[in-house]
Amino acid sequence: MKINYHIICFKRIFYHFFAFFLIILISTPCLSQMLNESESSDQVWKVGDHRWTVEEEHQFGKWVDENITEDFFIRYKIPTDCADVPYTIRWIYARIAHLPAAATTKDGKLIGHWSKNWKHLPTHSEWHQDKRFRASLLYLISETWTGTLPRDTYPIRISPDSITPGTLLSMDRSHVGIIGHVCLDGSQAHPLQTWESMLPVKVRKLSLREFFSPKPELTHPLGLVKFRWPILENGEWKYLSGKEHPFYSEEQYNPAFYKRYTDFVEAVAKRIDPTDYDPMEKMSKVVETTTRFLKDRVPIVMAGYQQCVKGGCTEGSDLWEIHNTLSRDGMIILLMDHLSRIIESNHLDKKMVKEMMESISINITKNRSVTFYDVYQNCSWLSPHPKDSIEARWGFKKCEMILAQIRTARDCIAFIERIYGKKDPKYADFSIRQQQEILRRLNEELTKSECYVTASDINGNQGAADRLTETNLKRTNLQR
Repeated sequence: MKINYHIICFKRIFYHFFAFFLIILISTPCLSQMLNESESSDQVWKVGDHRWTVEEEHQFGKWVDENITEDFFIRYKIPTDCADVPYTIRWIYARIAHLPAAATTKDGKLIGHWSKNWKHLPTHSEWHQDKRFRASLLYLISETWTGTLPRDTYPIRISPDSITPGTLLSMDRSHVGIIGHVCLDGSQAHPLQTWESMLPVKVRKLSLREFFSPKPELTHPLGLVKFRWPILENGEWKYLSGKEHPFYSEEQYNPAFYKRYTDFVEAVAKRIDPTDYDPMEKMSKVVETTTRFLKDRVPIVMAGYQQCVKGGCTEGSDLWEIHNTLSRDGMIILLMDHLSRIIESNHLDKKMVKEMMESISINITKNRSVTFYDVYQNCSWLSPHPKDSIEARWGFKKCEMILAQIRTARDCIAFIERIYGKKDPKYADFSIRQQQEILRRLNEELTKSECYVTASDINGNQGAADRLTETNLKRTNLQR
């Protein structure tokens, strides 16, 4: 009887304990539930248990490669300068993928998806229709700049698995770009192309450029960097330490990294794509890429001409921003120059190359076509201005553009002599020599192109000359 009593007591204790355990198990939320409950409906967007990983970084890169185009910020009416581009792209993707996003403001505060400053605004399932999110983007743009990027990024190793679209290229304290494409087939002048914007902050097209960077310095830090990962720790969002990220490395700051190469740019190219391409194969691939740029340019030029031929597309206006081809023309000129260097350095048969280029036809209107060779010869004279004639847009007003630049160079010399001739003769002498060298090259091109010239041509329309000078200065900046 005593034994039975103990058994009964044991069973009762066991059942009570089991029931208590079930109650605790049922009433205790899982980790994701706890995280979800910690989120507020007042914040910009919810992330649940989603966190950044190596795989998420690769998905981000794929999204950047497929979705960011030169008119991305025009389509969504988002103003940018250079630093705004990487910040907003990162936040937009994070919002789409329900991932954490953060940024350091000018006064050192950390803001992010958890911020509740815009709780009074409605949300929407589509990011571009989400008023709360768009308000946070505008605040992000106003409170971040190139000076805040070092706190939000970390330096990475230079390899194909870490240098993906979405990686940042911090070129100096005043400029930054974001890797838009990584080309591993030799069809570009450099494996990396960057999307960039500029001051002032406004709604504009992005510029697609070949990778260019001075030697990076650890003190800023400059160079190739990625955004840090926000983590939730003790109920508070903070950044993961830079050195804990999987791609972290300071190798790009070591002189040994680029010692065997011409410069840092070449060292990065060889690390990303070390293949030594056959010269003919390389030339064919670059021609194919450039042809694609030219054919994509055709509808852009036609649309611009139809919208702007009657005026209203003054440089810098909204319509000019939409329809100009300044960035695209800069890429075409760079590719053509790269093509020329491949031909010259490898002593390729120029007759054969010419025949190949002439066999490629590009229909620029319904009734007119040009060959690849035509554009190859005249690419420096492509007009990016949407209200110019179709002929001028495709470089067939070469003589007029040369003459306009000659007039501009002469006027520059007269201006320098008048303003600085007595006040700063050394500066005046240096500047005049520069303009004289420009004149010499332009006159050589004038003779080479067999342009018929009169005195009135050289002393003609100053307004056109001013506009051409401004355009060429912008092209020079694009090709830096």
